[in-house]
Amino acid sequence: MQKKPVILAVVVIISAMLACNLPSNTPSQPNPDAVLTAAALTVQAQLTTSAATLSAANTATSAPSAGTPTFTPIPLSTSTAIPAVTATTSCDSAQFVADVSYPDNTPVPAGTVFNKIWKLKNTGTCTWTPSYAIVFSSGEQMGGPTTQALTGNVNPGQTVDVSIVLTAPSTTGTHTGYWILRNASGITFHSNFYVQIKVTGGGGGGSAPFAVTSVSFNVTGSCPNFNMTVTVTTNGAGTVNLHRIFSSGTDTTPKTLTFSGAGSQTIDYGPVYFGAAHSSEWTDIYIDSPNHQQFGRATFACP
Repeated sequence: MQKKPVILAVVVIISAMLACNLPSNTPSQPNPDAVLTAAALTVQAQLTTSAATLSAANTATSAPSAGTPTFTPIPLSTSTAIPAVTATTSCDSAQFVADVSYPDNTPVPAGTVFNKIWKLKNTGTCTWTPSYAIVFSSGEQMGGPTTQALTGNVNPGQTVDVSIVLTAPSTTGTHTGYWILRNASGITFHSNFYVQIKVTGGGGGGSAPFAVTSVSFNVTGSCPNFNMTVTVTTNGAGTVNLHRIFSSGTDTTPKTLTFSGAGSQTIDYGPVYFGAAHSSEWTDIYIDSPNHQQFGRATFACP
């Protein structure tokens, strides 16, 4: 049998492979079983070391370092509907519509008395009453009043002609005065509306064209029977043609007033029957000539 030489050959080969790990001064040949055991232990130790090294490397790779930022998921916010903007209304609001008389840069002789008229619209939600007024704001007052009350009610959506009597300055050139509306609480509203004239020479107390300067109403009685008188004032001599307008849309027969000079005349319209309960109506005076202007108003109400 050749078994022993084969075993010895294997031992020799393993010994040669492990020679670098054995001390060179080993006094005797190692025991084959010991050599095999040592070799197995060495391989096991190397595998254990490699596994530990690999595990440490994986741990180091997966664990974030102190200087490396970490990602934290942020939950998506829930969409919230934006509420619609609710439109707000304004109690007192006005819009300039037109210059009824003396448009911008109209030539006016120095010292001339004239009647400036603006057409305004009530664009608010509150009714203008005689407690409302037109007031001087800035610029040149031109002899006009500091405050002038409205002559009647102006409901939302309606237009009204407001007028003031002014006097052209004595110096030639362009002159401008600004006015504004004021409510019953003393609060002004609407941007300024203005009068702008070009004063020419040859002045010194000239008179303005004939015009109605104001109309006032006086209502007496109680529901359903009322009495109404209307007072018309002019700035000089002339003829006034007018008619009455009702909120229902009807007109009355025109009337004619003749003035021998500046002053006032009163029209007695007598009984006015108003029998509809829990409602109200109004009437205005329209000056067909010379102003072409609506004045108002008287209100009839049955509570």
